[in-house]
Amino acid sequence: MGKREASARGGGAMTQVVAHLEAYLIANWLELAGFIATALGIWLTARRLLACWPVVLAADVLYLVVFFHARLYSDALLQIFFVAFTLYGWWHWWRGVREEGEVRVAPLAMSSLLIAVGAGALGSVLLGLLMSRVGAALPHLDAALASYSLVGSWWQARKHIASWWLWIVVDLVYVGEYAYKDLWLTAVLYALLVVLAIVGLRDWRRAAAAANPA
Repeated sequence: MGKREASARGGGAMTQVVAHLEAYLIANWLELAGFIATALGIWLTARRLLACWPVVLAADVLYLVVFFHARLYSDALLQIFFVAFTLYGWWHWWRGVREEGEVRVAPLAMSSLLIAVGAGALGSVLLGLLMSRVGAALPHLDAALASYSLVGSWWQARKHIASWWLWIVVDLVYVGEYAYKDLWLTAVLYALLVVLAIVGLRDWRRAAAAANPA
């Protein structure tokens, strides 16, 4: 009898776990779809494959809806800009492949670096003030991350290695923000994106070295 009761309790606990998991996936299927699309898109980007852009575009749209429902308005607005940058990056990479036969890493001038960092700082302040007025969650942190994510997205569209350094920093901070907002699946995603950014940094540096041997 004791073994049967223990087995029944174990079976009941497993059923509850499966039921909770099923309910979570049903309630958060958009976040899960965004998770998969984003991870796949970043991996394809790290490999410098043109196919990354339609996948990233799908992830942008999915996360626009997720962030809007979570009241992360800066991130929701960011996704709209991401759509525009994704379309530009798709075109810019396609043109490079057509002209050069592959996606080649491009150097980032110091003047362009300083302008982008300054623009990111200014955008952080202005967007933070705006988000405070509309009642966004974590307005100033969210705004700073959104602003510098735009910088990273632009650099990636322009094929600059510096984009990966910026993504590593931004994604690490995002992990903490999404954990705080109970977007645990997205927090796990951004932890994975940190790893993928490190891989992308390594691969793009190797590609740059191979294209410009000493």
